[in-house]
Amino acid sequence: MPAAPARPLSALLSQVLVAFTLELDNEFEIRMRDAGFPGAALSMTIWSTLLRFLCEDSSSVRDLAKRSHSPETQVKFELGCLERWAFITLEPASSDARPIPARAHRLGGRVQRDGWGSARGIRSDWTVCPTAKGRQAIEIWPPMFAEIEIRWQNRFGAEDIGTLRRSLEDISTVPPGAPLPELLWNLLQTFAHEFKQESPAPLWLCANTLRVLSDQPIPESDIPRLTGCSPETSGIGWQIKPYIVVESAPPPRRGKLVRLSPLGLIAQQTYVSVTSAIETRWETRFGKQKIGRVRNLLSGLFVPRNGNRLLLAEGLIPAEGTVRSGVEAPALGRRDIGPAAKRRMRDRVAQTALFIRDPAGTLPHYPLWDMNRGFGP
Repeated sequence: MPAAPARPLSALLSQVLVAFTLELDNEFEIRMRDAGFPGAALSMTIWSTLLRFLCEDSSSVRDLAKRSHSPETQVKFELGCLERWAFITLEPASSDARPIPARAHRLGGRVQRDGWGSARGIRSDWTVCPTAKGRQAIEIWPPMFAEIEIRWQNRFGAEDIGTLRRSLEDISTVPPGAPLPELLWNLLQTFAHEFKQESPAPLWLCANTLRVLSDQPIPESDIPRLTGCSPETSGIGWQIKPYIVVESAPPPRRGKLVRLSPLGLIAQQTYVSVTSAIETRWETRFGKQKIGRVRNLLSGLFVPRNGNRLLLAEGLIPAEGTVRSGVEAPALGRRDIGPAAKRRMRDRVAQTALFIRDPAGTLPHYPLWDMNRGFGP
């Protein structure tokens, strides 16, 4: 058998970032449960991109967007989710006399502002206030980054993780001492930005769904397993439509079959050539030795074993009591466990089992954060 092609540097950055995120998310869920908030399966991602900027007791929506360097539309969407999940409340500005429509919410029938739990109707001057649940989350998160990194030092060796950190800092734009996932994300975003200049299809689409497809049709239901992404983030959305052909499965099979269109085949080939070209440019920009060291250190995390299991996989094993361990819990913001929550729970358990069995072969080549998973992978 021919040797498998080397994963692009962007894929290595992604897989290590997702592995760290999962380990931290599982620990966060346990600590929130122990603090009296079971089922609070919120991801490190939403802390890093938004909640860490809510340092005071309250901030305006506009201020949060400025601090997080994010578009207000994105911040309002995330705040709507956090409101629905009871991590924050939104309060109108006292100077704003405009009426706020209210109606019975479809979940539970309580009278709420029109658009409650979504971005709809949120105004830029509204105040964002963390609830008791939100304040507990904000208190739990900061020390966990160092704690999980210490676990990695104990697992892989302090010298190797320390060298990885310094090597990432050498080519990153974030300040020294930043959390390890911030270093990984910064470099991945830089890579994605350069990729965007040369490819009509974004890196997240090429690295996941387009990567696993070919000119031969496969069931649409296979895509989450092949990409390591959730069914929601790897589904057939409008952005992928020009690159694929969707057909009905012939009887007696059900569902849809998906294959690459001629444009999709070009995008797939472009992904291979452009990721290679970017890595070559980085070798020129930062030094071939530095980039080679980063690549070797990242890929080296997929080598050490404890018996039959990779050490990286040990950190992916969820603690008892977490959703990924198989515990049924209501979806965020819900009191009951509905059919959708049960299906998503099964999906997460199956995804976790694949990650543990073969991290290199199943962790996504670009992280896609799913709102239905608390903005987690």
